[in-house]
Amino acid sequence: MLQKVLGLLVWTLIAGTEYFLYPAFGWVMFVAVFYWVLTVFFLIIYMTMTYTRIPQVPWTTVGLCFNGSAFILYLIAAIVDASSVTKELDSHNYNSWAASSFFAFVVTSCYAGNTYFSFISWRSRTLQ
Repeated sequence: MLQKVLGLLVWTLIAGTEYFLYPAFGWVMFVAVFYWVLTVFFLIIYMTMTYTRIPQVPWTTVGLCFNGSAFILYLIAAIVDASSVTKELDSHNYNSWAASSFFAFVVTSCYAGNTYFSFISWRSRTLQ
């Protein structure tokens, strides 16, 4: 739940600025929106218990791959976001970009935690 709220915050903070003038922020927007949509999609699958109706899919592996890729790409996006924030670019967007950078790192840490727990779940599933 925390990733959805903070991920939404990341991309709304950037979307409210002239991010399209700077390609680095376009990458951050792509990662934030892409993983926000996928996280909502997996939440719906979990809430409706659809995963129980499709036993052919190795859901623990899917969760591990999803969270691992989200962690890696969000980490890259957060670093790109943080390194692109300067007062010289556009001073009235500075606060939004700085806040989006902070929240991108928070979302990255959330996905890192989820990756860890997904790995523990996957590992216990493969040992059985």
